[in-house]
Amino acid sequence: MKKIIQEFKEFIARGNVVDLAVGVIIGSAFGKIVSSLVNDILMPIIGVILGGINFTSLTLHFKDAIIYYGNFIQNVFDFLIVAFCIFMFVKVVNVLTHKAKKEAEEKQEKEPAKSDEVLLLEEIRDLLKNNQTPKKNSKKD
Repeated sequence: MKKIIQEFKEFIARGNVVDLAVGVIIGSAFGKIVSSLVNDILMPIIGVILGGINFTSLTLHFKDAIIYYGNFIQNVFDFLIVAFCIFMFVKVVNVLTHKAKKEAEEKQEKEPAKSDEVLLLEEIRDLLKNNQTPKKNSKKD
């Protein structure tokens, strides 16, 4: 039993699990904001544009069943807005990541790599400055 508890502690302590939990919580809060945006702001405006239609009241009666397709339309709008927001967020992250990667590549291009001969000469120079004898190298020329 102690082994299972220990494994569970290690599982919970992993960064991925904590990041996922934070993402789910923020995602749920973001979903509420988007739902409010759609229900309280966008859908009334769209309803006015379409002639005063209230989407939540759109229903279809089929025998004894009531189909609330207006709610479905609102959920589709919710999904499209959330998907667009996520798309824009990923796009911004990709631009920033690409920019940082490009800057790192430019920095590497500005600093040309030194040849083996130059590195060896610099090491000899540094040893001579410090009055040290060079270490024997097993590499044969």
